[in-house]
Amino acid sequence: MIHRVLSERDNLPVTHQPTILKKVLVGPGELPALMNFSQAVFRPGDRAPGHRHDDMWEVFFVRSGRGVIRVDDTESELLADECWVIEPGETHEIYNDSESDLVLLYFGVCPPPAPDGPPEKETP
Repeated sequence: MIHRVLSERDNLPVTHQPTILKKVLVGPGELPALMNFSQAVFRPGDRAPGHRHDDMWEVFFVRSGRGVIRVDDTESELLADECWVIEPGETHEIYNDSESDLVLLYFGVCPPPAPDGPPEKETP
């Protein structure tokens, strides 16, 4: 069993923008296929610049606030209680264009490994 309390986790910088802070609840290697499970706080004006992950899906849940998400060439508003799933290879960017904090829970999941092909048949 893993039990963690959000308020007891350290603030760490987000890789894509170190001024945005996150609290990692579950880190890489702690669960199969799960890259992370974290909460990030985007202060007004904070931006995670466009980037992509070829090796994982990324799921965002907006806990509070509002902001903007751009996925490839489509820009959409982020609103509280919404969930967004970014697929491997999609370029995405998030920024807070509001006057209050944007709080996101997010996690990354690795795709299952590619099969090595069908099992070889035994010859009698």
